[in-house]
Amino acid sequence: MLLREELEERETQILSPYACLSRNSKGRLQPEPECTIRSCFQRDRDRIVHCKTFRRLKHKTQVFLSPTGDHYRTRLTHALEVSQIARTVAAALRLNESLTEAIALGHDLGHTPFGHAGEDLLNELHPGGFRHYEQSLRVVDLLEKKGEGLNLTHEVRNGIVAHSKGRKEILPADLAGLPLTLEGQVVRVADIIAYVNHDLDDALRAGVVHPGELPRHIREVLGQRHSERIGTMVKDIIVQTTLAGGGRLAMSADVLAAMSDLRSFLYDHVYDVNRVHNDFIKSMKILRELYDYFMGHDDHWEELIPYPAGTPRERKVCDYVAGMTDRYALDLYTDIFFPKPWSVR
Repeated sequence: MLLREELEERETQILSPYACLSRNSKGRLQPEPECTIRSCFQRDRDRIVHCKTFRRLKHKTQVFLSPTGDHYRTRLTHALEVSQIARTVAAALRLNESLTEAIALGHDLGHTPFGHAGEDLLNELHPGGFRHYEQSLRVVDLLEKKGEGLNLTHEVRNGIVAHSKGRKEILPADLAGLPLTLEGQVVRVADIIAYVNHDLDDALRAGVVHPGELPRHIREVLGQRHSERIGTMVKDIIVQTTLAGGGRLAMSADVLAAMSDLRSFLYDHVYDVNRVHNDFIKSMKILRELYDYFMGHDDHWEELIPYPAGTPRERKVCDYVAGMTDRYALDLYTDIFFPKPWSVR
């Protein structure tokens, strides 16, 4: 028996009835031979970790624009924190950890430079709009490996494209629109747990908010410290889901309400405050001018993948701008729009 087959057999013996078994995957867009060692979801995780788009996340904004401090989060560290939280929950609920990890590591591959400000701008400029979760799927299906894509499994692709929730309910009663697997739903909640905690931590570090400003009931329910708050949320979802039978995610009313209130607090006191927002107004100007420039110029860039015939220029420019890191966009803007000293020989 192959090592992969032994692994798949162990899954049937160990994992929950609600887990997605590797051997039951709906497969890939393009069929390919199975690995002799790794499960299909382990291969997906490895493909994501080794792709160029994943490495570029280290220079994409999470909340604070191009921070000079070494300890602020980026899109890359966010993905890693989501992965660790999601794997903890998945392991406790006896779900497929490899599937969970692959979705978590790939969920933000389509994010723009300058955080949600870049997403908002491309949504305004690009015909048909722009949504980072759809772009993440586009990255793994088409843009990576010069047009080959990563050829991921259906379950990972679904978890990536269905992970986003904005300010919607954390645990909606209606499962329509949620990831099809429980592993994907775990990542969706782990994403919220990660960002409400690390964004608060970064905001405290930056002096945008102060510890005493966090509403008292949130501190009393979730805890005073960063690790304590994460622990409260993670333990609660594990315990409540187990008590509910394990078929769908659950949280206690007080922890769920405090988590939702913490998210609202961050929108009101961090994401939308002038000190943070003003930098994103400037970054939107940069991306707007880059987008407009490339709509009319062919210099400074080339088609990075062999697009299908007839692909609109708007689509190519959108992909190019969305794939930029913060510093690449800033450097490119300087190169194109800033005057250069004239050298006379």
